[in-house]
Amino acid sequence: MGSVTSDIQDPGKSPGERQLIRAGRLFTGGGAAPLADRMIEITDGVVTGIAPAGEAGGQADAHFDIVAPGFIDLQINGAGGALFNDAPNEATLRTMISAARKGGTCHMLPTFITAAGDAYRQAMAAVAAFSGPEVLGLHLEGPFLSPDKPGIHPQDAIRTIADDDIGALVSHRGLILLTLAPEHVTAEQMARLRKAGIVLFAGHTNATAETVSAAAGQGLAGVTHLFNACSQMQAREPGVVGAALADPRLSAGIIADGVHVHANALRVASRAMAGRLFLVTDSMPTFGGPADSFMLCGQEIIRVGNRLQSGSGTLAGAHLGMNEAVANMVALADVPLAHALHMASGVPAAVLGLDQIYGGIAEGRPASLTCLAADLTPEAVYVHGCRSAA
Repeated sequence: MGSVTSDIQDPGKSPGERQLIRAGRLFTGGGAAPLADRMIEITDGVVTGIAPAGEAGGQADAHFDIVAPGFIDLQINGAGGALFNDAPNEATLRTMISAARKGGTCHMLPTFITAAGDAYRQAMAAVAAFSGPEVLGLHLEGPFLSPDKPGIHPQDAIRTIADDDIGALVSHRGLILLTLAPEHVTAEQMARLRKAGIVLFAGHTNATAETVSAAAGQGLAGVTHLFNACSQMQAREPGVVGAALADPRLSAGIIADGVHVHANALRVASRAMAGRLFLVTDSMPTFGGPADSFMLCGQEIIRVGNRLQSGSGTLAGAHLGMNEAVANMVALADVPLAHALHMASGVPAAVLGLDQIYGGIAEGRPASLTCLAADLTPEAVYVHGCRSAA
């Protein structure tokens, strides 16, 4: 793991020094109930102690109402006025990282959506060159999707995967989450991708439940933005949604902004997929940015209230922070706060195979923490012990 270099840091101790953080409620992860009034000791960017505040030696360097495992966003297209598709480079990544902190995000997979030809390779190169621990890998959402379910993606750039694409993907240095349409990928192609360690998700797909089930047997790990841009659940054809709800091999991301998914659907999914459903923002440049509109794939996208849409009304990402997604799961879906926080950190960490490093607060783990006020407003994030303002 590299050391973080932050463009916005709170004054105080360096991550190499001993730090003490006092938490009114400490959520250690996994959906466990919070521990009251705890002191967290951090040394050299690692958690080195957790004790009742009255028993800890030393004065707290910071005090927060809530301390939780650092939020991990596996689907973030842009933030702070920047869009990863427009400029897949270090400057864009740093802008996104800084803006995403406003929602309490510590770690992310910057997301590159469908673009012409092999433009996705620019995103691969940018992420491979980035050294900070905030970026855990790359989410490629397309271009290997179904033309029947394009959503806002440019339909003329959607295509089937070729041998050259697979060669580029499997040779990438670093973690990739690849969203594709399983009905347009062969079993052999799935096997090659999965053998290389690529995390495979179904999205923008019109697949049947049978196809999704078969793909799960070939290494498919989950579904991208559940309920959106995929075949729906019907009585005699459960579709992608039904397959995700029923198949314990599959995880799924969900956009809990009150726009993409109805509250009742959030409730159903959270109960059917407990421990498998995780929160994503699908955020765009408006989040943490100065403007309420931007250009995406040649279309102007406008923010109308909490909804981002094209001129024709097609949803185009979300204006959402991870803390808001957590709050919405509590308010709209009756999910206990401990479980909603787990959906923002522990479950996505497990999807990436990083749950022994992130998604929990324990001695010996990197000190990646999301620190919140009682109303879930982010106050600070710590990434490997380095504190930054939210």
